[in-house]
Amino acid sequence: MTQRLHLVFGGELTDTQGTEFQDVRNIDIVGMYPDYASAYNAWKAKAQASVDQAETRYFIAHLHRLVDEEAASGPTEELG
Repeated sequence: MTQRLHLVFGGELTDTQGTEFQDVRNIDIVGMYPDYASAYNAWKAKAQASVDQAETRYFIAHLHRLVDEEAASGPTEELG
C-alpha cells in the first residue's frame, strides 16, 4: 500500500493574492501527516489561529504526488 504523506506549512506572504513567502527562513513547518484528514485538521487550526494576520497563509502539500516509484527516476534525480 502506498503511503500518502501530507506536509502542512505556512507563513507570511509578499502578496495576499500570491504564494511567495516574505522570508523562507521563517516558514512555519506545522508537521507531516499520514492522511489528508489529519493534515486538513492541522491546516484548519493554524489557518483559524492566524485569521487576523491577512498576509499569513497555510498550505497542504501532497508529498506523495511528488514521488512516482513506477518511474525510472524522479525529477530531483534528473538534476544530477
